[in-house]
Amino acid sequence: MTSFKTLTLSVSAFALGTGMAVADPALIFDLGGKFDKSFNEAAYNGAERWKAETGGDYRDIEMQSAAQRVQFARRMAESGANPIVVMGFQNAPTLEEVAPDYPDTSFVLIDAVADLPNVRSVVFAEHQGSYLVGMLAAMASDSDTVSFVGGMEIPLIAAFACGYAQGAKAVNPDMEVIVNYTGNTPDAWNDPVRGGEIARGQVSQGSDVIFAAAGGTGLGVLQAAADAGVYSIGVDSNQNYLHPGSVLTSMLKRVDQAVYDAFSEGPGLETGIVTMDLAANGVGYAMDENNADLISAEMQAEVDAARESIIAGDITVHDYRSDSTCPAF
Repeated sequence: MTSFKTLTLSVSAFALGTGMAVADPALIFDLGGKFDKSFNEAAYNGAERWKAETGGDYRDIEMQSAAQRVQFARRMAESGANPIVVMGFQNAPTLEEVAPDYPDTSFVLIDAVADLPNVRSVVFAEHQGSYLVGMLAAMASDSDTVSFVGGMEIPLIAAFACGYAQGAKAVNPDMEVIVNYTGNTPDAWNDPVRGGEIARGQVSQGSDVIFAAAGGTGLGVLQAAADAGVYSIGVDSNQNYLHPGSVLTSMLKRVDQAVYDAFSEGPGLETGIVTMDLAANGVGYAMDENNADLISAEMQAEVDAARESIIAGDITVHDYRSDSTCPAF
């Protein structure tokens, strides 16, 4: 148990395209699919928790290409779904185009900001969570070299890398941190073969702990790390179970909670920017039976103390999105 201390439509999307107006909430997954074991699947888990607890129903839809973003958002709004949760930073322009045409529909944008009166923008302090797993990586490393594999080379993912490096160097200022990205297009999120290749290259450079923030690509990173006998760190969802004893921990990003909250509040939910940081339990690291033997009580105590210091403002974790000069490099 975790102690957090093509056009594909689901059956629940039966009303799409029929003109039937019902007020079920809806979830539009980003590229990579709902069962990516990471970002999208966290959203799915939040929706399923809401469904199990309330007995309600929701609709969801998986896009196969970026060209479907606006089309799917409009179709959900036309069907009467409310609220509509839209996954991924690349959907900010989608809602900027679509949301003004449906002022009575509440939209929730996960991972970006769209400054519109009927949009809630949910952003996460990924750099803070990454700092904590960076500390764990440094404490677990025997080679004094750890690494990071990102998906698209964008400021959002660079924020993970920067926070990770800052945390690792807080433990050991001489720690070497290798950073590589998979690519510059959306394909970077769903290329596990390439992820494995990058991970093996990092192992050859001495890395013995690899943090992947790359969506489905990260599954190849975790597999390659397990094959090489080094540690990996998962992201977004708890991925410890994928390779028990090899995944040191996972940097949790509570996308599930963001979806659950939106569905629970329903139409007319409060809009504006919601920041899910350490203080809000919006980010953190996963401990469970799969990694209990990998992280000692002393390691956990040190990281938890850092968590409290970050919340109190005694430790400042650099956010690459606000300043692209990372002090850890």
